[in-house]
Amino acid sequence: MHKNESIDHHLRATWQAVAKMYNEQASKHDSTMAMAFVLLNIDYENGTPSTALGPRMGMEATSLSRILKNMEQKGFIYRERNPRDGRGVFIKITDFGKEKRAYAKEVVLRFNDLVRSKLTDEQLRNFFEVMNTINILISENAFFANEKIKQK
Repeated sequence: MHKNESIDHHLRATWQAVAKMYNEQASKHDSTMAMAFVLLNIDYENGTPSTALGPRMGMEATSLSRILKNMEQKGFIYRERNPRDGRGVFIKITDFGKEKRAYAKEVVLRFNDLVRSKLTDEQLRNFFEVMNTINILISENAFFANEKIKQK
């Protein structure tokens, strides 16, 4: 099979191109795609519990904590103790972070509008159906379901 016929090649190459595009835009605003993604996933008004952010974004806790620390240093976010449970922490967006979030949202919407303008409704439905199927197969661990793991 040639790489151009490989599904994972197209997924990886496309995501890398999208990530590069987003990172180039984010760097113009002293940010990264990951930081913008975090800003877009924090509840705008009330903040989000720090423990809920990682699962919501599909991100490991260690990666997320490094990003949050950097975002806090840049003044995009701040941490506030949970008033109901002093052990918990809410991640909240500063006014400066809200400006960054608005720009990130605008970039995402512009990209989506551009892609949508080049596709028919049927092509878009098919794209989402294929991506959903891939995600279901992965979540069901379908690839390894019939494979016996040899232990040494």
